[in-house]
Amino acid sequence: MSIHQFARQAGINSGTLSRVIKGQQPIAMNHLERITKGMELPEDHFYSLYVDECFYYSSPTWRRLRPFLLRSAELGRLDCVEQVVQNLLENLTYAPMLFEVAEGLFQEGLWQAAALLYKNVSASEKYQNSERLAVCQFRLFRIALGDDQTQNLQAALLFECYLDRLDEADQLDGLKHLAHVYYSLHKWDRVDQLAREMFRLATLRYNLQRHSNRKLDNEKTPEKPLYFYILYSHLIRSSVCEEHRDYKSALKFVALYMDGSWIQEDDEVSKRTLAQFHEWGTANSLLYQLLSGQQEVLPEYVEYIAPKSNEIFVALYHITIAANRYGWNIDHILERFAAYIPYRTNLTEFGIIHNQQIIANQYTRFLAELASYYLHNKRKEGINFILQSLQSSARINNEGTVIKCVDLFGQHRHQADEKEKEQYKLQIGEYL
Repeated sequence: MSIHQFARQAGINSGTLSRVIKGQQPIAMNHLERITKGMELPEDHFYSLYVDECFYYSSPTWRRLRPFLLRSAELGRLDCVEQVVQNLLENLTYAPMLFEVAEGLFQEGLWQAAALLYKNVSASEKYQNSERLAVCQFRLFRIALGDDQTQNLQAALLFECYLDRLDEADQLDGLKHLAHVYYSLHKWDRVDQLAREMFRLATLRYNLQRHSNRKLDNEKTPEKPLYFYILYSHLIRSSVCEEHRDYKSALKFVALYMDGSWIQEDDEVSKRTLAQFHEWGTANSLLYQLLSGQQEVLPEYVEYIAPKSNEIFVALYHITIAANRYGWNIDHILERFAAYIPYRTNLTEFGIIHNQQIIANQYTRFLAELASYYLHNKRKEGINFILQSLQSSARINNEGTVIKCVDLFGQHRHQADEKEKEQYKLQIGEYL
């Protein structure tokens, strides 16, 4: 094909194409896309060569590299992202620009590519006591969180060193996510400390905001309104009291997060937020009575959570705990809500009871509680729940529940058939 023919097929000016071929003009990103499309090749076919083009055959320019980074991230070409970033950071003036790109990728959910940028920007600023370094570490902490509890703990410990360097708005979100991690790990004293700090910081900022007549346009804001963190700190502390079986104190915190009379905002967001906390408070008031042994509230609690599909799994978990603790029969409840027992990941996060790590941990513990319930009622299906709990425990690396399952299986081994004994042996071997 002639240059003119191909230029028309690719949708590029023939003079521009001629200069590109002769090396008289650098290839812009949109030219690369059109040339590749005109050749009927995959969009990223020349991406590795384009890295060389940008750095070795012409002077690097942000105007070309920024769109190339974004498109490489979208197409999953992390190798190209890594090469561009490492070359650019030989000149530290690019660090702020790469950080801005990383923030955009993070917001779009392209977390793997964002993590590459955050790690490299962090390395370039490791000797600086900068807020940008702290934000990079905060984002890397968020990206690192998954089902493995050991890895989550390592990520939390690494991030905590940078928490105080964050802007106060980011600190509030950092405290919230750290509380979720330590909650799933049952480190209740640390959860309580984080909740106290969240309350202190959010209250301070809310009071300052309330008594200030002006708001800076560039002032950073947290993910949620400030009053949310105040109410949420009470919710977390009530959960800590629950774990310590101090239901009297837990109910005091319930009263605090159900009371929104001090909140000045009166928009739709604040109304929805208050309604959600009030709903949780009503459910938890009944729950704490239930967990303290008041079986008479069980029917009311069941009917209250029945229409709230997102709450049923967590409610069943707590009902089973109460049944095992006090020897109640809950067969009719487990049968009624059987469809909600399998682990579901499509719960909307708006609070501690819907956090992914916490739900995964509760599901593992729930299976162990179900196993205990059935086995103590001389029901053989409990063995299957032990095996399911072991499998789930191994997936999230939950040592405490593994120990409980081992103890349960040891007590009820006589109820297992040979196939179940072999499966148990295999799963324990895999975990160890």
